[in-house]
Amino acid sequence: MNDDPDILVDRDADQLARSISDQLVSTLAALQAQDRVPAVVLTGGTIADKVHRAVAARADDGRVDWSRVELFWGDERFVPADSEDRNERQAREALLDHVDVDEALVHPVPADDGTLTVDEAAARYADVVRDRVFDIVMLGVGPDGHVASLFPGKPTLAVDDRDTVSETDSPKPPASRVSLTFPALNRGREVWFLVSGSGKADAVARALDGDDVTRTPAAGVRGTEQTLWMLDEDAAAQVPDVQ
Repeated sequence: MNDDPDILVDRDADQLARSISDQLVSTLAALQAQDRVPAVVLTGGTIADKVHRAVAARADDGRVDWSRVELFWGDERFVPADSEDRNERQAREALLDHVDVDEALVHPVPADDGTLTVDEAAARYADVVRDRVFDIVMLGVGPDGHVASLFPGKPTLAVDDRDTVSETDSPKPPASRVSLTFPALNRGREVWFLVSGSGKADAVARALDGDDVTRTPAAGVRGTEQTLWMLDEDAAAQVPDVQ
């Protein structure tokens, strides 16, 4: 596993989103040029939404064949499929509805349809992602240092024998969620942390300093080939030697 992260800093969230979208399109195009179907783990949040919209705006350039990209989610809120809280809904509205995806290659976490429990949803998603190696894992970071739905101090941080967990008491609503575990996230060849805003600066600095994962879960995810932190200046404000 690569223990030396790369750090890229942009002026603000808008410029950061453009840089991430450039990186994503270039990486996917390069993988497809090798006749591969890239496997990508998506994240949610404000910066992810900006990235998705930036990618969609340039979809007509033809560099990426979106019907040959396989998509997963690092975590999901266990809510009805049409809820605005769904990371899947956010990604579809910003990106997937605007590109020619193959739905057979799009793997959302099961939604709360009134018949499943959150534990059952996690188990079903485990069947989907079991032993999968991801080309790109994109992650946001919370002000508390959480990634996906792995939160500080939670017993889910210690799970190492399965690829998904359920969380029923998230400190950030909604309370019920499904998340990939550290073992699944750490199968990413490239892990990209996408972080903007001064409210995340302390968590970013702690993670890059190798803080204990029970306090800063973001410190526990690394790519097997590359770990890339893509930050705006506010998020990077407490990281030495990057301004």
